[in-house]
Amino acid sequence: METINEFFQVVSSFLWGWPMIILLLGTHVFLTFRLRIPQRKLLTGIRLSITKDPDSQGDVTQFGALATALAATIGTGNIVGVATAVALGGPGAVLWCWLTGIFGMSTKYAEALLAVKYRVQAKDGHTYGGPMYALERGLNMRWLALLFAVFTALASFGIGCTVQANSIALLANETFGIPTWIIGAFVCILTAFVILGGVKSIARVCTYLVPFMAVLYVMGCIVILCMNSVYVWPAVKLIVYSAFHPEAAGGGFVGATVMMAARYGIARGLFSNESGMGSAPIVAAAAQTRNPVRQALVSSTGTFWDTVIICALTGVVLVSSILAYPDITYSDGAALTKVAFSKIPYIGAPLLTFGILTFAFSTILGWSYYGESAVNYIEHRKSNRFYRILYICFLFFGSIISLDVIWNIADCMNALMAIPNLIALLLLSGVAARETTKYLWNNRLDDVMEEE
Repeated sequence: METINEFFQVVSSFLWGWPMIILLLGTHVFLTFRLRIPQRKLLTGIRLSITKDPDSQGDVTQFGALATALAATIGTGNIVGVATAVALGGPGAVLWCWLTGIFGMSTKYAEALLAVKYRVQAKDGHTYGGPMYALERGLNMRWLALLFAVFTALASFGIGCTVQANSIALLANETFGIPTWIIGAFVCILTAFVILGGVKSIARVCTYLVPFMAVLYVMGCIVILCMNSVYVWPAVKLIVYSAFHPEAAGGGFVGATVMMAARYGIARGLFSNESGMGSAPIVAAAAQTRNPVRQALVSSTGTFWDTVIICALTGVVLVSSILAYPDITYSDGAALTKVAFSKIPYIGAPLLTFGILTFAFSTILGWSYYGESAVNYIEHRKSNRFYRILYICFLFFGSIISLDVIWNIADCMNALMAIPNLIALLLLSGVAARETTKYLWNNRLDDVMEEE
């Protein structure tokens, strides 16, 4: 097992090295200008996200699709992941993470556009889409579509299932002393109630859970920023300075190189919002929307909320806390986050615990639909119930064992998902540009998509 773990560690480090970072960030920048900066329509996307389009084809509302995607992306990476980036790359990593989110909005936009453009309606009336359908129907690359589906199904059992269940079980055991197997059984039962009802049930729960948990976490961050008010502006200046200078002076920070800040900040930003990974467009394709661009704008707001807002807030909270309390040990990301939130009297630690628990559980729900959709593509809905039951069983399995090797395998699967998706995005960028011009820049967002 140790040899297997070391092997996947090496593979994961290679797959998530500079070539992948450059490829993902390069795609973000390329699509931003190829699509004429769709980020400037952010407010339109936010407005559309709360606008229902019930007469259009699809299984869930536009907000339901967005909430499900956010459920899968807003996770422990937004809390502990940002802290790890700061610990390893210095405060400058926060700015690079933020910039990744800004440019990543265009990739999330393009993914959703292609997902709706090439989605299909099954005989039972359900709507399916995602990179596998774009690869098959847009590029005639079914073999690559199948590879993407296989990687997605495997990743759902890793990063979306066992890893999250393990985080919940260990945190609950450490905080409340509850045995991990009891927590595992409880998570299984809770998840079963939701996912056995399909995408409509998942979207319905996420519609209420995601805004609640995100607002509560953001409020906690704001309280800390108010407590650290004297250090907030110095923290912002330090973050900007450190992103472009080899050493960060003051506050007890160890000097970090610009390359380290960029590497860890960009990697954390990419991993946090999943722009370019190909997961979010799977649920975007199920949205009730009259044309691809409407849902594309809605989906792009997911990266804005996840990285541009939540990750940035977390970063400023952490850096200002280190400046305010020089005795904080920040070499460990998880410890840094705990110490920062513990400064809120009485409710700080419970708030962080609640945030991590709900973020992890919402990720379980979102990824269950991604994995099921991938299996549907391979088996044409023959294995739906079997997949859901297996997914629930893996939750219990993940709660009671050590998951070092699972983490590394999951990282590999996530990277392998991104490669076919990026091929689809780049080769179909012309289609995305034409659809964007047709509906967005020609002010025809209310037009119904023409059947081709």
